[in-house]
Amino acid sequence: MIFFYILLFVFSCFILFWSGQQVVRSSARVAAFLNWKEFVVAFFLVAMAASIPNLSLGISAALRGIPELSFGDIVGGNLVDLTVAVALAALVAKGLPSDGCTVQSTSVFASIVAVLPILLIFDGKLGRADGMILIFCFFLYVFWLFSKEERFKKVCDGNSTPIVRKFAVFIKDLGRIALGLALLALSAEGIVRSSTYFAGFLNVPLSLVGILIVGLGTSLPETNFAIMSARKGKTGMILGNLMGSVITAATLVLGTVALICPIEIPDFSHFAAGRAFLIAAALFFFFFVKSDKKVTKKEAVFLMILYISFVLVELMMK
Repeated sequence: MIFFYILLFVFSCFILFWSGQQVVRSSARVAAFLNWKEFVVAFFLVAMAASIPNLSLGISAALRGIPELSFGDIVGGNLVDLTVAVALAALVAKGLPSDGCTVQSTSVFASIVAVLPILLIFDGKLGRADGMILIFCFFLYVFWLFSKEERFKKVCDGNSTPIVRKFAVFIKDLGRIALGLALLALSAEGIVRSSTYFAGFLNVPLSLVGILIVGLGTSLPETNFAIMSARKGKTGMILGNLMGSVITAATLVLGTVALICPIEIPDFSHFAAGRAFLIAAALFFFFFVKSDKKVTKKEAVFLMILYISFVLVELMMK
């Protein structure tokens, strides 16, 4: 049995890498066709679709009576997105640009909503009213983004190479993105299942599984997409993908799960470290994006150290 899960893990990692490359290429062409900013395309086409595993896992966990797994997945996943994913992309790209009004404003929103579920569940329960608040926040951001064209429309450069806009090619690229995202979701699910098996085999607590293993596993698609985008010089997509993943998971996904089945966590001690480090990650991410409008390599190393510290603290507490 363990040999099967080892093969599943290795095969899933390979599919994750390959499909991430396909999504990056197709997303760039879709952005050009729609004349949208790459940031916006990455937010909606990549980040929202990559959140499907979080949603399916959350609903399944809630129906099984283990909502702490879903909540841990969101907390752990958002922590990975704000630290590891940003850090790796910034290191590969040798600095991650964060200029532009849309990016700067979204960084404020992403930092706030990343910790909002933690604030709402301080009473031990994320009820249906809390879920409605989270979903409202998501649509509030979408309304803000599309209320003015300069926030999502790309400014054309007269000196750039003309782009042949063929609808057939556009449809094919959408199909490639859909296939790539489906493979990303399946590969992430394979990694999560194999990692969960290893955790059970090693007798690791469920709360630790949710925050460390499942959260890390479900964040692999956006992390891989960020690295692939950095390697190809598509830095405009990186923060759109990562901040979109944080916003979608913390609002739309968690809000939907709470509406279906309220999440009750009477004993919040298992999430003490995750709560503290997520707040710290959101604050430092906001500061780094705002300062000099660029995440530097030194700041990337700091974010990586922050996540490693979180893992060590979690392991020492269990």
